[in-house]
Amino acid sequence: MSEAAEVTEVSRLELFFDLVFVFTITQFTTLLTRHPTAAGAAQTAVMLAIVWWMYGGYAWLTNLVPPDRAARRIAMVCGMASYLVLALTIPRAFHGEGLTFGLAYLLVVLVHGGLFTVSTRPSLAIIYRGFFPVNVAFALIVVAGGAIGGAAQYGLWTLVACAAWLSPRLIPDQSHLLGAHHFVERHALVVLVALGESVVAVGIGASSASLDAATLTAIALGMAMAGCLWWAYFGADDDRLREAGFTRAIAMGRRLVGVRAFGLVFVALLGAVVATAAGVRHGVADPGSHLTGPQALELGGGVALFLVADQVSRAAMALGISPARMTAAAAALCTTAVGIALPAGLQEAALVAVLTVSFILERRSGPVAAPA
Repeated sequence: MSEAAEVTEVSRLELFFDLVFVFTITQFTTLLTRHPTAAGAAQTAVMLAIVWWMYGGYAWLTNLVPPDRAARRIAMVCGMASYLVLALTIPRAFHGEGLTFGLAYLLVVLVHGGLFTVSTRPSLAIIYRGFFPVNVAFALIVVAGGAIGGAAQYGLWTLVACAAWLSPRLIPDQSHLLGAHHFVERHALVVLVALGESVVAVGIGASSASLDAATLTAIALGMAMAGCLWWAYFGADDDRLREAGFTRAIAMGRRLVGVRAFGLVFVALLGAVVATAAGVRHGVADPGSHLTGPQALELGGGVALFLVADQVSRAAMALGISPARMTAAAAALCTTAVGIALPAGLQEAALVAVLTVSFILERRSGPVAAPA
């Protein structure tokens, strides 16, 4: 049978699928809000690395095996249901619900692998049959870690988080098979729905506060921060630039472009959204209070990490790095001191100012040239 035509547009089912991811990001934010500690950050990072490994895998799946048949669509919905159960367990995955997390993750892997291995594209079926058992093995380790709990859970889940993202280096690169337009747009939509969590965080933070002048100001600043993060990723027609850069990087023979530009670096980018949203929740809930060190770091460090991760992703696609964005990332991190020493609203205002100035400077300096 001949190879299927390249997928060029994101389907409505994929958009529906991404709605689950909104809830997943909300659950990570809830975890980090409840536990603004090193342990909370470690749990968030490990689980997000595991979750994004397979969520990114579904982006590859729908790029190469479009959900254009009833059986595939039903399987995708089953995958969505499994992800929803997994998301429900996230806040307590290290406190008694790790086994449920693991079993839901295993079902996610089985649905994903099943759709790949029955592909009508013979080359894909052959490639993935070799990789399917590896993903199942990772999932079984996650199940074992969740069942055992304690230090073993931390160790086994960290092992999976590291091994999964190292594994693409051990097999032939398949980035050249990807449809650039669909792949770039698919990940842009994931960023968009994740940024929606920043808006949700503003609403949740304000829901328990009286709508006085201070709270309304904090709401406006929270929304301004969400808008700035949106501008950082989507401004200046960056989707078009990313698509061109992705295509060019593949043509240049850059290895693992799909993984390097939208893989582990997206764990950092999405983790940055989670951290920022957690900080916004604290800030909007009580804008006149001083944040604790970890809470202020969630805000300043989250914005800084978002900017850096975006630039690293761009670099992987042979796009230039913006000095203004990197300077803004350093300045955003420095606002942590503001959040500790002064009311939370002033740190949010400082972050909005830093981002706005960086955008103005970048616009004045013109587009960043891509490396040769």
